[in-house]
Amino acid sequence: MHGEYKVPGGKLVVVDLEERDGRLADVQVAGDFFLEPEEALADIRAALEGLPAEADAAAIAAAVRGGLRPEAAMIGFSPEAVAIAVRRALGRSMTWRDFEWQIIEAPPQTPAMHLALDEVLAREVAAGRRAPTLRFWEWERPAIIIGNFQSLRNEVDLEAAAAMGVETVRRVTGGGAMLVEPGSAVTYSLYAPGELVRDMNFADSYAFLDDWVLKALISLGIDAFYKPLNDISSSKGKIGGAAQKRFSRGTVLHHVTMAYDMDAEKMVKVLRIGREKLSDKGTTSAQKRVDPLKSQTGLPRAEIIRRMRETFVQMHGGVAGAITPEEYAAAEELAASKFATEAWLRHIP
Repeated sequence: MHGEYKVPGGKLVVVDLEERDGRLADVQVAGDFFLEPEEALADIRAALEGLPAEADAAAIAAAVRGGLRPEAAMIGFSPEAVAIAVRRALGRSMTWRDFEWQIIEAPPQTPAMHLALDEVLAREVAAGRRAPTLRFWEWERPAIIIGNFQSLRNEVDLEAAAAMGVETVRRVTGGGAMLVEPGSAVTYSLYAPGELVRDMNFADSYAFLDDWVLKALISLGIDAFYKPLNDISSSKGKIGGAAQKRFSRGTVLHHVTMAYDMDAEKMVKVLRIGREKLSDKGTTSAQKRVDPLKSQTGLPRAEIIRRMRETFVQMHGGVAGAITPEEYAAAEELAASKFATEAWLRHIP
């Protein structure tokens, strides 16, 4: 039985094993990782040998960690990475290719509709009525999107935003506020089965779910890397940020907004926290805090999205999909009853 796991930004872990009488046997661990001293590899194998085949990832990782000699150093991998490779060898941990992905590119929507579609599509995946999906967004109007747990008055200058025609909405995920305008951002959502990240903690799942994006950006000449907990960054500055929500039936909503182009002066005027962070540096330093994809690549926004889509398909598969009339109708109802309401926007004043 054979399992592999590539640590995002790290090394490959390969596990070969047998299952006998419900326990792991003849376990071999290999890969391009670094491990000191080399005798620690025998510690890992010994810790895995005889473990119950039904052990979960946390139990396997704990056994590996507990079996290592005190001076051991795992470089480019971790006990959790070994656990995922073991679970994959046993057929108990899913990979991207175990699912048939749909990729949606739809017409522009209002901010409230985008947020409603996120919830509707995630619940449809959870109910089994929709395949796991990657959706690229198109913004119909300028908007500020604040995190679920942020204070509205602390984050947004509502008078300035209204004067500039910028709508403010609140999403279901945590994280910080962002300003977007049509054509200025690359936003996408993943609606992924919980099984895909079942053996990972929240922090690890962020990097795992966006590894394909880093590869797409790197292929465009951007020195892109993941900065924990949830930032996609580069040597020239932050590019974007991710946020997640786990739904009760196991589906993971993971969405990301990356700056393609930006109006730094407008951002400082409408976002209070951004203004405070930049108050001692001047407006121009906003361009250093968030570095747009346009300035790094010189490519049209559509070309960057095309490369992202191609990279996803090459790595994980996927076919073109569409939002159904029933999903649109459900999202319109949810937008009207929740995301476009003052009660939702101001639930943390």
